[in-house]
Amino acid sequence: MRYDFNQIEKKWQDHWAKNETFKASNNSDKPKYYVLDMFPYPSGAGLHVGHPLGYIASDIYARYKRHKGFNVLHPQGYDSFGLPAEQYAIQTGQHPAVTTETNIKTYRRQLDQIGFSFDWSREVRTSNPEYYKWTQWIFIQLFESWYNYDSDKAESIDILTELFKTEGNTTVNAACDDNIDPFTAEEWNAFSDIEKQEILLKYRLTYLAETEVNWCPALGTVLANDEIVNGVSERGGHPVVRKKMTQWSMRISAYAERLLQGLETIDWTDSLKESQRNWIGKSVGASVTFNVNGHDKKIDVFTTRPDTIYGVSFMTLAPEHEYVSQITTPEQEEAVNTYVEATAKRSERDRMADVKTISGVFTGAYAEHPFTKEPIPIWIGDYVLASYGTGAVMAVPCGDQRDYDFAKHFNIPIPNIFEGIDISEEAFASKDNVKIANSDFLNGMNYKKASKSAIYELEQLGQGEGKINYRLRDAVFSRQRYWGEPFPVYYVNGMPQMIDVKHLPLTLPEVEKYLPTEEGEPPLGRAEYWAWDTNANAVVSNDKIDNVTVFPLELNTMPGWAGSSWYFFRYMEDAMRDEKFASEDALNYWENVDLYIGGSEHATGHLLYSRFWVKFMKDRGFVGVDEPFKKLINQGMILGTSAFVTRVHQIKFSKGKLNSDKHHSGSIEIEEKVLLSADFWDEDVVKNFAKKVTPKTKYQKLIDGYKTMLQNIDEYELNLVVDNIHADVSFVNSSDELDIEAFKNWRAEFKNAEFITEKDGTFKVKRDVEKMSKSKYNVVNPDDIVANYGADSLRLYEMFLGPLEQYKPWNTAGITGVHSFLKKLWKLYVGQEGLNVNDPEPTKDNLKTLHKTIKKVEEDIENFSFNTSVSTFMIAVNELTAQKCRSKAILEPLLVLISPYAPHIAEELWERLGHSESISTEPFLKFDDKHLIESSKNYPISFNGKMRFTMELPLDMSKDDIEAAVLANDKTQEQLQGRTPKKVIVVPGKIVNIVG
Repeated sequence: MRYDFNQIEKKWQDHWAKNETFKASNNSDKPKYYVLDMFPYPSGAGLHVGHPLGYIASDIYARYKRHKGFNVLHPQGYDSFGLPAEQYAIQTGQHPAVTTETNIKTYRRQLDQIGFSFDWSREVRTSNPEYYKWTQWIFIQLFESWYNYDSDKAESIDILTELFKTEGNTTVNAACDDNIDPFTAEEWNAFSDIEKQEILLKYRLTYLAETEVNWCPALGTVLANDEIVNGVSERGGHPVVRKKMTQWSMRISAYAERLLQGLETIDWTDSLKESQRNWIGKSVGASVTFNVNGHDKKIDVFTTRPDTIYGVSFMTLAPEHEYVSQITTPEQEEAVNTYVEATAKRSERDRMADVKTISGVFTGAYAEHPFTKEPIPIWIGDYVLASYGTGAVMAVPCGDQRDYDFAKHFNIPIPNIFEGIDISEEAFASKDNVKIANSDFLNGMNYKKASKSAIYELEQLGQGEGKINYRLRDAVFSRQRYWGEPFPVYYVNGMPQMIDVKHLPLTLPEVEKYLPTEEGEPPLGRAEYWAWDTNANAVVSNDKIDNVTVFPLELNTMPGWAGSSWYFFRYMEDAMRDEKFASEDALNYWENVDLYIGGSEHATGHLLYSRFWVKFMKDRGFVGVDEPFKKLINQGMILGTSAFVTRVHQIKFSKGKLNSDKHHSGSIEIEEKVLLSADFWDEDVVKNFAKKVTPKTKYQKLIDGYKTMLQNIDEYELNLVVDNIHADVSFVNSSDELDIEAFKNWRAEFKNAEFITEKDGTFKVKRDVEKMSKSKYNVVNPDDIVANYGADSLRLYEMFLGPLEQYKPWNTAGITGVHSFLKKLWKLYVGQEGLNVNDPEPTKDNLKTLHKTIKKVEEDIENFSFNTSVSTFMIAVNELTAQKCRSKAILEPLLVLISPYAPHIAEELWERLGHSESISTEPFLKFDDKHLIESSKNYPISFNGKMRFTMELPLDMSKDDIEAAVLANDKTQEQLQGRTPKKVIVVPGKIVNIVG
């Protein structure tokens, strides 16, 4: 009769799997609801207790929606292409597919044991060829499309080709490369096939171009901006440099305005929307063209302040700007090249974040001011990015603080163009309440009027126009990796050709190593069979390449975000999916994701790219929705409580007052590895320790100084210089005591270290809360929690820790509270002799407890306030236990409330109450407020201010009737002993006091 959670949970997990309890139907009369988690990358470390937080929240909501009568789709899968598996392959030679499969088995076992209601029949793995066949298909559709600004959508490239045939390109309003030469229909029709392909490539939504990229030599691949942290690769911490490479890119910039406007239609947090708005970075201003003196070059800049054009005193180019090498004078060449090389070692994010460092080099070249015709010096500076705008800025130091600081640093003139404004100390950046001065025809105008006038005059000169600019850049889509989707592309005369869709998927070839080739080609360059035979429509040996019928295949692979940009559509199909990525019926039924839960770190990566791909697929008629995720919640993070061992590496010593003749001080590094118990300090121990260590220095003077101190050690004040190193939390008990032997065995370099312990012989660690991570050795394995406390305890505890969106620290000791609650819940239903539940009529208190619980839990779930629901359950069970409730009419519906949170115990008790169907199909309870309306009051009856007994009376009873009823009570008569009271004070609904 005891609560055997291990047996119960295994039983119901097997039952759900065998009966496909949570399999969704694409043919249902119920309203649909699609709940989705951001699917995990299956790492070798498996799950830690922080990972399931969002999954538990989504599972509670999915189960709740089933109770509310919805046909719920709640699938799961794996984002299974990834760099870690490839790095492991490089180290061991094991194929990434083998590593990935092993890791997926671990993940599946761990996910199953937590009791998630996933529909596993629809599982997706991005690395499976049957899945990435359709990723390749979408890539081909992007290649075969262009963006028509007139219709404001993507269209077939065939439409563009027809326009070129009949009109040329002068009337085409398209998203395309810059600086495309105009041509007529006659010229187009006369172009060679290769010339036409080259032109079309400048309009396609996925295209080849030489692009400035983040190159990581150690990983041998290009990294996206969101894969770089503090100037190094997120994985491995390797240096990253900027480098030009021919890459596939996605023309996401064409969708910038629609991506902005779409944010108004979706239920996302304001902070997440703001992250995307900032990333897209819309600016309204003007494009201005500056001619370069002595060169047939024009530099285009974008500015939001065309009104300040007369304040330009220099120009700054990004160090990687294509003109830098062409316009730099011989005298400045060495300095410029050195600066360019140094900048290449810094990431864009690092350069953007560094607002304090002022650096730059003069190129020796000058541009011509469009109005004054005065020469303007051209500098390069790393605060200008080639990937933003045109990679050039017109510097107006009087109106921009960064330009001001640059000009001050390099003694560049700072002309003042603001009437009555002092710029002697800082720039004046405001647009408001100021008039332009020293600016010819703009003098006396405010910001708006001056901007319009400046744009008009620039247009008259042919040197500018009004323009809207976006920070959003086209997304580099190539990676120099093995473990990714192969591009369905082969090359004829250097031009990309798409493999026919009916021959997909193009699967990854076998390679001997997973490293780039000796010639610097990506790992696919090592494949023996990686050429496309256009006659056989098959992959053949490279030695058959003749560039007649057999051609080389693309060597790069797609980035990690390719497969995750559309996977939510693949889940919609419940049948065989070889003919389409998802059937029209399935797409029309499920439409898009109703609730999406995942981490905020994907705000400007996965979430932006997914929205882009969905808008494209809508344009081309492949799907019927414009946004992938209606509502999105970012779960917070469960933090680990790390353990730190204090390591001593230096001894400082001093005596006498500072600056006195008798002052003597010094410090010495020590050879020994010495570890100090946390916050432990004993002067005698430290002095003894100081006497036996070996100074770590080659300077005899330092050693002699240390020996002098030791001879008179009692005269000195000693301090230890320490640092903290992580210890695995599994070696630390609940009292923060370290298992020294386990630590020594784990860290061989400390095998012979000295451990300075507490007086009782224990060695204490320091504690701190930080991100739960394998690298910080603070990971708590959910397997251990489930084994010791059960999955229901884990689910409840993770929700109980705090609001879903917040960060909260994990403390294993805290789980005992929710585990005790589950045991108390069990005892409410099951006693020593068996089931406690029978059929007595519920009392008013029983009904009140049930219905206030229904009300609170439903409100909490709808508001995603899962933590307060757990508290509500605890209160309800305590009250029902105190009420000695045995009523089936109360205890049976209570299980429905608890089942989304603790499904295993709910299923078990539901079955014991006589049900054969899963509790997951039971309708949610209806709240009835009549049970919370109080109809009576338990009045305290006092005599001369002292309460003697209570008496329950109807709340609607009049004051006179209350007085009469109280005076008629036998207990009142007993208190009065025949006396007539002087006064009876009645406060309806509160008290009765008899005086006298």
